[in-house]
Amino acid sequence: MSVVLGTAGHIDHGKTSLVRALTGMDCDRLEEEKRRGITIELGFAWLDLPDGGRLGIVDVPGHERFVRNMVAGSAGVDCVMLVVAADEGVMPQTREHLEICTLLGIRSGLVALTKTDMADADWLAMVREDLARFLEGSFLEDAPVFPVSAQTGEGVDALRAHLIRLAAELPDRRRSDIFRLPADRVFSMKGYGTVVTGTVVSGLCRAGDALCVMPAGLPARARTLQHHGTSVQEVRPGQRCAVNVQGLEVAQVERGQVLAHPGTLLPSDRWLVNLACLSSAPRPLRQRTEIHFHHGTRECLARVVFPDRDKLAPGEEALAELRFREPLVGIFGDHCVLRAYSPLRTVAGGSLVSPLPPQLRRKDPQRERKLEVLRGLTALRDAADAPGDGKAGNKNHDQARAALLEAVLEVQAGHGADETHLRVLTGLARPALESGLHLLSTRGAALCWDKENRAWIGKNAFEQLTAACLDRARELHRRTPLAPAFSRGALCTGWSNSLPQRLKQKILDHLLKSGELATEGDGLRVKSHSVSLAADQTTVRQKLLDVHAAAGLTPPNISEVLADLHISSREAAPVLRLLVREGLLVCVREGMYYHGPALGDILERVRLWFQSHDNLDVASLKEILGLSRKYLIALLEYMDNEHITVRVGDQRRYRGR
Repeated sequence: MSVVLGTAGHIDHGKTSLVRALTGMDCDRLEEEKRRGITIELGFAWLDLPDGGRLGIVDVPGHERFVRNMVAGSAGVDCVMLVVAADEGVMPQTREHLEICTLLGIRSGLVALTKTDMADADWLAMVREDLARFLEGSFLEDAPVFPVSAQTGEGVDALRAHLIRLAAELPDRRRSDIFRLPADRVFSMKGYGTVVTGTVVSGLCRAGDALCVMPAGLPARARTLQHHGTSVQEVRPGQRCAVNVQGLEVAQVERGQVLAHPGTLLPSDRWLVNLACLSSAPRPLRQRTEIHFHHGTRECLARVVFPDRDKLAPGEEALAELRFREPLVGIFGDHCVLRAYSPLRTVAGGSLVSPLPPQLRRKDPQRERKLEVLRGLTALRDAADAPGDGKAGNKNHDQARAALLEAVLEVQAGHGADETHLRVLTGLARPALESGLHLLSTRGAALCWDKENRAWIGKNAFEQLTAACLDRARELHRRTPLAPAFSRGALCTGWSNSLPQRLKQKILDHLLKSGELATEGDGLRVKSHSVSLAADQTTVRQKLLDVHAAAGLTPPNISEVLADLHISSREAAPVLRLLVREGLLVCVREGMYYHGPALGDILERVRLWFQSHDNLDVASLKEILGLSRKYLIALLEYMDNEHITVRVGDQRRYRGR
């Protein structure tokens, strides 16, 4: 396993000199840094380990003006070496750097008490006592303190030996297997082109892999890879890496962007964060406050929006939505730091709860439930991260992963999530994700509605969608009670406009299989639905039927019939449609309905005519029926439309449907 150590501490406390004494490498590479004697940009060095690996060291600037560079250098750091000068003790940037390391989730490290050659024993004892008070309650409270002098070499060997042991003992904190390299340097090298450097925070990359620069999505390729100056075929989490990027100019990449494999990260201009306001913050974080936001090597402006409060007081913790001016990419569990806009200082930080958060509108009836589930995601993540111990422990581990997935799917509600989204929303590696989904599927707590794209939805959300589908179906029956069925298009309109087609089909298939919906011709109906007339509609039906039966071969104008019966066309329309579906009336032309038996008699006479004749025209039909031209033309056009006859000039020939 590769480990990265980051330095932290006030300006001029000897961080760079100590790294040089430990490794023999000078991290100040800029001419301005050498001239001014301070670190401005990030520096990099390493220690060779007994197993052939290397401990990467990121040397950060200590000046308050370069805290942004310090935060960028801490991306991917596993442990920290807090540097405190013996002649000065704890200073402002000592405090801020320790707060930043805490907010970034760093939980391992040590303290180097430098410049011991410049302090006598009494002063040194006082500084150590003050340092112990300062570290009380922090993750470095019980960390070892190494008095060292980069000038005389005192304590350097002991510190180096401890760092080598620490590198071997640190647990692996990285869960996701999505390759991410936040860029901290971009430059051009003669003969190579564009080179991007950074610390691999997750996943692995091989030489020749297709890459993209996120969040812009610019395509590229990893031509060659280097790890601490040595060409390698692949780089893994925790390794310092230089990628010779093919297909991009230097101007197209900048610090803060992320190298990743295509299609693995999802940009968003809103994040939901579990935010903690530092106890040392001078004032509360108020609703819609604009702040400097740091994530990985990226710094940008963001606005803080609280879904359940107006402010966050120092020492308090709450969910907060961060809104960015341009999209960012992140994974559940990532850490971030917030610095006040003015005066510039660290005030808060936290962990990413959702890089693709749901809308939390105040009128949403599910809003409080969503917030409750979102608040619990971090605890579920910690349980899923806990290492298994034996079969029982591994089983608990699998259960915890499944619980995390179930909660994430609940938040996603009716939209569900495909594998790409789930990897980002849970931070789980692909094998852990698949085992968790298999467990949920076995329980019936989730189902896969798109096998090609591995898209899933939670049981409750699926049941809510099926219930909404049935509600829509019943509503259609209420609107047209005399219609035996409705079209699929009518069903989906207003119920599933935003749903993917495959999910809609999955719901319909489920309802048909369960018997709650049934097919009726080309349409659908609720299985319990049957056409039934109200008392007044039954009366209307009988009157219409009687009038048309009495009319025989000369049906009346329907408008006149309705006027005589004192019935509106709106009232009569569903009854007429029912009579037509039953075959008791036949609409031969708009407003002209024949009684079914009467029309049957006409068609039989026409059939007999064609047994001894080749053609039929208006005169011939008049000879057969004795009707006026108004009826004859309508009947001839009806027979053409129904493919009983075919028109050739002014004649009709029999098709004999």
